[in-house]
Amino acid sequence: MTALDSQLAETLCIIGDARRPAISGARMEIRDPADLGRIVGYAADGSREDVRQAIAAAQDALPAWAALTVHERADYLRAAASALGTDLQPRIELLVREHGMIRPEAEVEMARLGARVTATAELADVVAAETTYPAPPFETVVTAMPMGVVGLIIPWNRPLSILAAKLPHALLAGNTTVIKPSEYSPLATMQTIDLIAGALPPGVINAVTGDRQTTGPELVANPAVRKISLTGSVRTGMTVMAAAAKDLKRVTLELGGNDAGIVLSDARVDEESLERMVLGAFLTAGQVCMALKRLYVHESLYPTVLDGFRSILSDYVVGHGLDPEVTMGPINNRMQLDKVRALVDASRGQGARVEQFGRLKDRSMDDGFFHTPTLITEVAHNASIVTEEQFGPVLPIMPFADEDEAIALANDSEFGLCSSVWSQDLEHATSVARRISAGYTYINHHGPLAQDNRAPFGGVRHSGIGRQLGIAGVREFQEPHSITVFSERNDMLASDR
Repeated sequence: MTALDSQLAETLCIIGDARRPAISGARMEIRDPADLGRIVGYAADGSREDVRQAIAAAQDALPAWAALTVHERADYLRAAASALGTDLQPRIELLVREHGMIRPEAEVEMARLGARVTATAELADVVAAETTYPAPPFETVVTAMPMGVVGLIIPWNRPLSILAAKLPHALLAGNTTVIKPSEYSPLATMQTIDLIAGALPPGVINAVTGDRQTTGPELVANPAVRKISLTGSVRTGMTVMAAAAKDLKRVTLELGGNDAGIVLSDARVDEESLERMVLGAFLTAGQVCMALKRLYVHESLYPTVLDGFRSILSDYVVGHGLDPEVTMGPINNRMQLDKVRALVDASRGQGARVEQFGRLKDRSMDDGFFHTPTLITEVAHNASIVTEEQFGPVLPIMPFADEDEAIALANDSEFGLCSSVWSQDLEHATSVARRISAGYTYINHHGPLAQDNRAPFGGVRHSGIGRQLGIAGVREFQEPHSITVFSERNDMLASDR
């Protein structure tokens, strides 16, 4: 990787031990979503042939990497985690400028990546453990083997956190990898991947940036790739699953979420609790898979919760993420901004109350993909802003009268990624959580800051297939392998001879 100057970066494809431009020489221009007139840098615009060469490099590296013990691979992961401290501040600033998140969020992104790599390495003893079934009649050991070359497709919204939920687990399991970052925020991600790849044998990690209509389909369709782990939209997930079925490729799909929060009648709604609710909804301008996206509040607390949200959001400052006064950055890209605006406009057209808060600092709305924090109230449960994933700084808040009603409303969705329950009675909150159809439920918090990395993460229904993180995340990249030892002393027929 080379820096052109302090404000401009260029990233290359990572293929085996080479760092090179796309075969065609084409590059993608990356602009600052908070300052559209400024180019942040360029990323290689890879082709199908670039992806094929990356897959070939991963195939070449596979036998030696898979032959290592789990603990030897864990040692490599620890070395990679150590390498992540290199050029940390420039990469944080680069992530802010290409993505739009505020600097504290980018710092969390970088820290979470290293922490997840280290935590995955600590699973080595569990991953290496085997199950044995003693004689009679057979002596059998059940172990696990890597799947082979795996493809990791990373989205734009939290690229490093999501990379960290896939890559170390795939590596510890014994696979080699080809990574496809999003074209919307590839620069800091590729620089970070390069640091990790440099700590491992060549070819274990390969990465190609490029248009998702070109590089992604090649990665999914290539028969040498035996597993795809995708974080993306429902539509993309369905496309990937259909393509993977042609050669029975395994998939893990973490797709859309429309997370419901339920504030029970006994919930604490003091300033600290309200701050957690607001953070759960508006962290990274709401561009988080597990963000709080619809909130149901008991009618007795509804006015208090609304007033609390209004008070907190009124102090929000929207602008460039490197400005220390800014508390929320822009939406990352035009396509997502247009979707959020359309949902808000539809809410107005359906008679809902739309309230926008905060102020824009030192720039106009046309300078970037800005959208101020927005609350939607007096809205029907079947309105599009409630039923669809907005993936932006917009939250519908609705009252309920009965606990069973709230649970039914929370479950009335095609999605089932995360949810939350808010109550001072933790035992009762847990009982309510057990009735919610979602892959993960938080109690008295919501979102990535409440995530336990030891626990499986993933969704049900249209929110996806499979799990990431923890030991379950490693097992997603392995196949069970049963080995049975035959011996005449275990052969029941032997006594009849």
